[in-house]
Amino acid sequence: MKFSLPVVIVAIAMAATAAFAGAVRTEKGIPYSERAGCVLDVRVPEGETNFPTVVWLHGGGLTGGSRHFVPLADTGIAQVAVEYRLLGKGAAEAADCIGDAAAAVAWTLAHIAEYGGDPARVFVSGHSAGAYLTMMVGMDPQWLAAVGAKNTDIAGLIPISGQATKHYNVRKFSGDGDPQYQPKIDGLAPLAHVGKDFPPIVSICGEPPYEWKARAEENRLLIASCVAMGHSFARYVECPLCDHGRVAAAARPYIEMFVRGKLP
Repeated sequence: MKFSLPVVIVAIAMAATAAFAGAVRTEKGIPYSERAGCVLDVRVPEGETNFPTVVWLHGGGLTGGSRHFVPLADTGIAQVAVEYRLLGKGAAEAADCIGDAAAAVAWTLAHIAEYGGDPARVFVSGHSAGAYLTMMVGMDPQWLAAVGAKNTDIAGLIPISGQATKHYNVRKFSGDGDPQYQPKIDGLAPLAHVGKDFPPIVSICGEPPYEWKARAEENRLLIASCVAMGHSFARYVECPLCDHGRVAAAARPYIEMFVRGKLP
């Protein structure tokens, strides 16, 4: 399932969300786990309550990157920026990265009400490796169950250019020497967990041939498979002329529309 909103509609959406612009409050370096380096930053709108929240998982191939907020026009949406362990830098295997992401989501579900947020409106998003983690945490219930939460408590998933097959660095660090673009699907691949019983999902990718090789095609298959299996809200959005990097910025209006319940 694929659709692409015209540029004019996206521009209107960006202008509309700008109306939410207001003061925000930020708290940094909050531990969400006893593991070293597992901290997060919280940014919430001042003077508001029952606001939605986006948990943002950064990209970097699971080997680099660091936590940061997304420059959304809609400052009425709270954000939780997550630092998770990286392969080769504290994480021994993929389960460490995914487990950290799950622990951060569980922390948000348990604590965002203390900041005035609505725990029933916690969304999870990320770009590239962060999108892979978004899908694994949101689609495979074992990861949140391990930290006392449920994936069905997430309001929605917004992976941006994430690998739907087994992540190439997950394969590399486990000793898999096969070619990078040879698709592998096992328990560490989001495609292994397609179905109808996980939260609403909007997968956003750039347009081939600009996007990372096979990335858009993998995500089309993931969404099409979820729809075929009866998922009630699985959408695929392709951003015209966007490569793997540019799609991160192009996705922002779609994040805002989905969080605000305005995405078709």
